[in-house]
Amino acid sequence: MLRANLNEVLVFLAVVDAGSFVAGGQAMGLTRSAAGKAVGRLEDRLGTRLLNRTTRTLSLTAEGRVFYDRGLRILAAVDDAEASVTGHAGTPRGLLRLTVPDAFGRLIILPLLARYLEAWPELQVEVSFTDRRADIVEEGFDLAVRIGGSNSDSRLVSRVVARYRAVLCAAPSYVATRGEPADIDELERHDHLIFRSRGRSHSWRFRSSDGSWVKAQGGSRLRLDSGEALRDAAVAGLGVALLPEFLVAGDLAAGRLQHLLPGVDAGDMEIVTIYPSRRLLEPRVRRFIDLMVEELGR
Repeated sequence: MLRANLNEVLVFLAVVDAGSFVAGGQAMGLTRSAAGKAVGRLEDRLGTRLLNRTTRTLSLTAEGRVFYDRGLRILAAVDDAEASVTGHAGTPRGLLRLTVPDAFGRLIILPLLARYLEAWPELQVEVSFTDRRADIVEEGFDLAVRIGGSNSDSRLVSRVVARYRAVLCAAPSYVATRGEPADIDELERHDHLIFRSRGRSHSWRFRSSDGSWVKAQGGSRLRLDSGEALRDAAVAGLGVALLPEFLVAGDLAAGRLQHLLPGVDAGDMEIVTIYPSRRLLEPRVRRFIDLMVEELGR
C-alpha cells in the first residue's frame, strides 16, 4: 500500500511539472487515463482536490500547492539519501527554493545564481522576488535572504553573509526646495520615506558624537514595502530615504540622488540568510550560502 501511495504522489508531481496528464503520464510510463486515475485516487485518499481541471489547462488548488511543495522536499530528501551512499553527498542536486528581496535579488543574487547553475548541472532553482517576509517553513522555502532584521523563530537559523553601508539620500530637487539638513536633529523637519512591512516600520538610527545610537525624529507621509519603490520615491523628490549603498550607488554617481550628512555614521545594513533548523543542511543550500559569504563578503 505504501508503494502504491508513493507512486500516486510521483505521478501527481510529474503531471504538475509537465502541465498535463498526457505529458506527465508519459514521463512516468503511463497513459493519460492511468495518470488521471492515479491522481484521482490520491485526491480521494487525501479527501481534497489537488488540481483544478478544465478542457485546456490544469492548475493547482491551494491544497495542491502545499502538497506539491512538500512532495518536492520529499524527493530532495530521497536524492540526498542516495547521494550519501553513492559518493556525491557534497554535490548540490535537486530543487533549491529561495525567497529574496526584490531589488537585492535582481542586482546581486541573480548573477550569483547564474554561476551556481553553471557549476552544478543537476541543480534547479526557484526564486520568489519579494520584499514580503515569507514564512519559509510554511511556504516550503529552503532559504531566505533578508536585509537586516533579527530572527526570533526557534525553527530557523540565521547567518550574516554581508554588510552594506546605509546611505541617507534625497533628490537634488528635494534639497533645493526643503534645504539640506546640517545634523541629525534637523532631520525632524524633513519628510522621511520609510520602509514598512506587515504593520512594522523600520526606524532610522545614527551614531551620535558620544558614540551612542540615536533614533532620528521626523514625520513620514509615505511608507512603502519595497526598497526599489523607496529608491524611486527618493529620486522623484518625495522625501529623504535611508537605503543600502548597493541600491543607490548608480543614482549617487549620476547625480539623481544626493548623499546627505555624509559624515554621520548611519550604520551597516546586514544581509542575512535564514533557513530551517536541520541537523544536516542539504548541499544545495550549504554551498549557496558559502558562495554568498565568499563573494558578498568582499
